[in-house]
Amino acid sequence: MDIECLVLGAGQEVGKSCVVVTINGKRIMFDCGMHMGYLDHQRYPDFSMISKSGEFTDSLTCIIITHFHLDHIGALPYFTEVCGYNGPIYMTYPTKALAPLMLEDYRKVMVDRRGEEEQFSSEHIVKCMKKVTAVDLKQTIQVDEDLQIRAYYAGHVLGAAMFYAKVGDAAIVYTGDYNMTPDRHLGAAQIDRLQLDVVITESTYATTYRDSKYAKEREFLKAVHKCVAGGGKVLIPTFALGRAQELCMLLDDYWERMNLKVPIYFSAGLTIQANMYYKIFINWTSKKVKDTYATRNAFDFKNVCSFDRSMINAPGPCVLFATPGMISGGFSLEVFRQWAPHEGNLVMLPGFHIKISISCCLCSKTPTQIRLDQDVFIDVRCQIHQLSFSPHTDAKGIMDLVKFLSPKHVVLVHGEKPKMAALKEKIQSELGIKCYYPANNENLCIPSTHHVKAVASDAFLQSCLCPNFKFLETSSEQDSELAITHNIAMPQLQVYDDRVCEGVLTLQRDQNPKVVNHNELMSALGIKTHEVKLAQCCEVSREFPDYRHEHIYSNMPPLLLKGKMPSQNTSHTVNSCCTSSMAGEELAAKTTTARWKLGGGFELELRFEYEIGGGAERGEMEARWWVFWDEVVLVEDGGQPVVWGLEVAGGGKGDDGT
Repeated sequence: MDIECLVLGAGQEVGKSCVVVTINGKRIMFDCGMHMGYLDHQRYPDFSMISKSGEFTDSLTCIIITHFHLDHIGALPYFTEVCGYNGPIYMTYPTKALAPLMLEDYRKVMVDRRGEEEQFSSEHIVKCMKKVTAVDLKQTIQVDEDLQIRAYYAGHVLGAAMFYAKVGDAAIVYTGDYNMTPDRHLGAAQIDRLQLDVVITESTYATTYRDSKYAKEREFLKAVHKCVAGGGKVLIPTFALGRAQELCMLLDDYWERMNLKVPIYFSAGLTIQANMYYKIFINWTSKKVKDTYATRNAFDFKNVCSFDRSMINAPGPCVLFATPGMISGGFSLEVFRQWAPHEGNLVMLPGFHIKISISCCLCSKTPTQIRLDQDVFIDVRCQIHQLSFSPHTDAKGIMDLVKFLSPKHVVLVHGEKPKMAALKEKIQSELGIKCYYPANNENLCIPSTHHVKAVASDAFLQSCLCPNFKFLETSSEQDSELAITHNIAMPQLQVYDDRVCEGVLTLQRDQNPKVVNHNELMSALGIKTHEVKLAQCCEVSREFPDYRHEHIYSNMPPLLLKGKMPSQNTSHTVNSCCTSSMAGEELAAKTTTARWKLGGGFELELRFEYEIGGGAERGEMEARWWVFWDEVVLVEDGGQPVVWGLEVAGGGKGDDGT
């Protein structure tokens, strides 16, 4: 059965992540996000593609949320409380704790301050979170009889997880957002090596290879220090959770070392609440933070305090972290309007920016004016500095993860179309894995794996234990020279035991599949075993009539008949073969190989070398044999017949009934 991926969001774009995956009849929604760049119907995924009737609870087995960012969870209260989904929802403990803060902060910004129509209420958020089941890392959850899920550490932000889902023999991993590089407050993504049909991975930085984080940190600190030393104000638009903590740790440490007294502020109380949860979920942080926790909590910042709106136009330098990170609204936009017109100020942009955001406009060029609404413009005279402190993995990290997991198929989401196309080609050419990057509202069908469990008979297992020796001579000139040069003893004969398991898979009605030894199969079918043996040979001369016809020798004794050979030879190809080798002085002894190939009709092919006229020339011929009950039929192949003595034991009939 195929695995279906219905991409409702983050298809060839960054925003409103939402992928509905159908695995062996189970339908899972991974993430339920909103697009931060739209205020119309494009803000949410098109949920009607899940169910035209609106029966979402019956249409979905469960919902899995990877982390608390709004582009991954922002539409969840709307989907559950307005659209009516009432089924199971899974996320990690930190995500469940932090998601209500993010959702309520967004609601306040959009409704209370901007006066937009309310999409969901505070009550909706509370009711939605009551439906959530929290999971721990590597905890296997049995959603129902067939579906099991498991969370793996993703880095990125506190509580972020990749999710493994398995139904029957089909298995996938949905990565959400992840980071393959550890930073100051979080570790790198970690996942087991799994047998997977599909990996659905983010591709935010599909073609970007990041510089050293230490070089970026030095550049960041230098730019901030230069601005405040000149009396300017530094605005750092960032999301309240993740980059804010990372950069606060960086600045707090630098302020301590440089003994700076310029104030560093958080906007409002959201980040202070977030820091409290970082202390609670300390086990989800980096190794360094955990190791030093007993003596000092890394999130107790000495030089960082909260910021009040009345301080926006206060004189003197300062550094301010304000949300949201893309300056799409909220306090960061309010501060930007006040500080952007002044040349001595600095706007430091540390994260990823969607195309239609103000932060993206500032990154792509240095505008002199930003248009907010139809009649509202902001003069931009301040300095703009962009540095990527994004918690997303880069192109190398994506390739490393895909190579490590080695799935049969890769689906790219959460990225920009041209860059996704380039990454797709790289994955297919370098890793040999089929890759796709579907657009929004596109349904992708991928073939899945179906395993058949078979039992093995005792005779088959015993045959697997039999040695299969191979001998390799190592007396080549190259080896001899190597031995003389390095004064080492080279073995003249190497012995290998390459054991091969040969069996037959049998399928019987109302019974499990079984692997048996070929002798067991012959016995079960009532067929006697045929053995073909190479007997002792002697050289005999005899006259033969014209060739190109059959000679039948019944109960033929073991002997070798010799006649004159024509120079032309015709080759035939038959089934699999065995090989025997001989050595000596006479004609029979100088035969180096003898092969017989047994097919359904017990066809036997002999191939050997011989001498013509005392050994000056060497020739080659092929003869084809059919072995029946107590008789050997030789079909001559272009010359006087040459017969090798055979003993034929047992009997039976070929497929043609002869």
